[in-house]
Amino acid sequence: MASLSSLLLLYPVAAALIWLVPRAVSARVVALAANGVGLVLALLLLIAFDPTQSGFQLLERSAWIPSLNIDYAVGVDGISVLFLPATALLFLGVNLASWNTTRELPRLYHSLLLLQAGATLGVFCAVDTMLFFLFWELSLVPFYFLVSLWGIGPHRGYAATKYTLIMFAGGVPLLFGFLLLAFNHAALSGGLSFDLATLLATPLPDRLEWIVFLLLFLGFAVKTPVFPLHTWLPLLSMEGPVAVVALLTSLKLGAYGLIRFAVPLAPDAAQHLHWLLAGLGAFGLLYGAVTALVQTNLRAMLAYASISHVGLVLLGIASFNLQGVQGAVLQLLNFTLVAGGLFLITGFMQHRLGSTDLLSLGGAAKTMPLLASFFLFFGLASMGVPGTSGFPAELLILVSAIQTHTGAGLAALFAMVVGAGYFINLYRRAFLGPVTNPGVATAEDLRPRELGLLLAFALLILGFGLFPAPLLDVIRPAAEVWAGRFR
Repeated sequence: MASLSSLLLLYPVAAALIWLVPRAVSARVVALAANGVGLVLALLLLIAFDPTQSGFQLLERSAWIPSLNIDYAVGVDGISVLFLPATALLFLGVNLASWNTTRELPRLYHSLLLLQAGATLGVFCAVDTMLFFLFWELSLVPFYFLVSLWGIGPHRGYAATKYTLIMFAGGVPLLFGFLLLAFNHAALSGGLSFDLATLLATPLPDRLEWIVFLLLFLGFAVKTPVFPLHTWLPLLSMEGPVAVVALLTSLKLGAYGLIRFAVPLAPDAAQHLHWLLAGLGAFGLLYGAVTALVQTNLRAMLAYASISHVGLVLLGIASFNLQGVQGAVLQLLNFTLVAGGLFLITGFMQHRLGSTDLLSLGGAAKTMPLLASFFLFFGLASMGVPGTSGFPAELLILVSAIQTHTGAGLAALFAMVVGAGYFINLYRRAFLGPVTNPGVATAEDLRPRELGLLLAFALLILGFGLFPAPLLDVIRPAAEVWAGRFR
């Protein structure tokens, strides 16, 4: 029977197995098999999950550091369980997208991706704050080497170092916040506790609650990223390998951390600072959209679009109601398909043409009609066009935001109009018009492997856009408990 531990153990075991295969080129086959098995395990865990229950399920617990009451404790609820198959699918897509593009050190590349997948899934599964922090920090190491060794920009080493140092700095307030929560429990009950369910039931003094919330918010905001802590993302999108950057723009671990830890652990402080969350969300929406409007490179445009979209998630969180958190979780799931798909397509273009700058494109739809069609479809989904998975997520957030923060909700509507403008403008310049670049004139359209991958993403986007109820039913019980913590 599938278990969370078997899913988490699969990836490091496969990473080690890569070094035992006789030929380096077989590394991608081992990685593909591991990602495929991981997706199957994640789906089996989703099937085993009871969507009518609000608490953590599939729990596994054993003592890790007994003297400090730190356990290896994993479990999922309605907020986290859907991220398991979504994450496994995205890493499978990155594996396929990197099939022919990684020729140097393939063993190291694919083993690092597998380690990254295991750490990322650990972030979604951990229900002990110290175990969560371990997975959180472990997820930084593979990214550093993936960007610095396989990046495509001249400053990839600087970008990798900047990202890693900023993330390590962001981990400091997280650690302090978790320690303060444990010390508060010790003061009230006579023993340290890092268990999430226990800490949620432990009251915090008002002053301490504000400190804890600000520490956790700062740590997660760096990773999300929330404006003005976003500077690492545009740099990394231009310097890092495109398929790897797809993981950063698609998996918003910081936003998940806000929903899972920062807000419910300090609900009163979060509610008092609703203006800060809503203000940063609305400003990030507008800033990302306006900045994306003036970009001349597809990768830079997608990076700023990601900053804009995550502002909408923050606005949903700031609503502190059922619709807001359902929309926020649904939007984060949507990112894995839409943002991931857009970046993977951009990676295909980078591999064919050696550039994603608009000066090197133009008329690409004439020679790559399938690629251009999928890019348009994923772009429409990112705009929240009805019939795509972006629509129910954005609708839930906008309705809740206008009810609770009318000004910020109206600003979000305006930002979405600007968002449509920047996408349509860049699409026109990149894919329509005359062909001026000889590389575009001879470019190959999607290969069968790439077509199958994008088709799978597109069908899921359509399916969840037309029938969002199954996802919302899974999210709803845990979301009701989450929203119930606010007066």
